Amino acid sequence: EIFAAKVNPTLMAQAVRVYLFSQRRGTSSTKTRGEVNGTTKKIYAQKGTGRARHGAAKAPIFVGGGITFGPRPRDFSLDLPKKMKKKALFSALTSKLQANSVKVVDLTSATGKTKQIVGLLNSLELVSKKGEIKKVMVVVDTSSREVFRAVKNIEGAQIQNAANMSTYDVLNSNTIIFAKNSIETLKTTFLKEKSN
Repeated sequence: EIFAAKVNPTLMAQAVRVYLFSQRRGTSSTKTRGEVNGTTKKIYAQKGTGRARHGAAKAPIFVGGGITFGPRPRDFSLDLPKKMKKKALFSALTSKLQANSVKVVDLTSATGKTKQIVGLLNSLELVSKKGEIKKVMVVVDTSSREVFRAVKNIEGAQIQNAANMSTYDVLNSNTIIFAKNSIETLKTTFLKEKSN
């Protein structure tokens, strides 16, 4: 169900779009003519100057005036039904497995030392000749605090809790390393409806 699902590129693209849009803060803001600080006095007489009639200097056509149709604070977040999110995640995991980009390792003996994790990545041939690690995601369960601490220090690697995985995280990684016990977390989190 998780690693042999039907690969649906359209659904995956939709899930990534929803994820990225939800990251947008939407806090950019400009002032309208009603919010700009300044006098409301008429800048010159209505008639007799030969120029166009104008009111306050806060009008948008003047320097320092308000902005017309500028950005305002807004919520960019989108939503996706739970079932669609789950299907998109399973679809992404299946596509990664088909591309031989998924590894499962036993991390129960991990000590929390960065050197140990780098050694593991070396043995899996995920470190280039220049010593670079590119987009490796280590998936663990909540009990693996030592691994969390170790992976955080490695450039090019990220760590994720199995219960919080997203389609974007999966597709944005070149290789995914699952800790053995994280597979169980993945099952209990995303397949709990099936087990009831």
